[in-house]
Amino acid sequence: MVVSGANRHDSIFLEPVLDSMPDIKVGGRGHPRRRPVKLHGDKGYDNRRCRAYLRRRGITARIARIGVESSQRLGRHRWVVERTVGWLLAFKRLALRYDRTTKTINALARLAAALIAARLLVND
Repeated sequence: MVVSGANRHDSIFLEPVLDSMPDIKVGGRGHPRRRPVKLHGDKGYDNRRCRAYLRRRGITARIARIGVESSQRLGRHRWVVERTVGWLLAFKRLALRYDRTTKTINALARLAAALIAARLLVND
């Protein structure tokens, strides 16, 4: 999770988020994967820097191209992200940004994510 100002473009934070991801532990033999297999993104991520970074890391890019493809095809994957952002913004201190320090907002966002995960585990 990366906290930034609202005036910053999301594609800037693609590299720090993917670099900070922990290993992906999958049942079975062998070492855990250190990268996701593919990344779905909207037209905001359609630039050379993002595509080159994903190619270097060996991640398949599923990014709608500007002026060529419709974003509609990403809908079934995008709703997961939009739903999660909606869950996070249900915590009013995150939605209204009463606190100004990055440390406080980051701590509140991680606490909100932990509470959401705990609720999902209790419901299953």
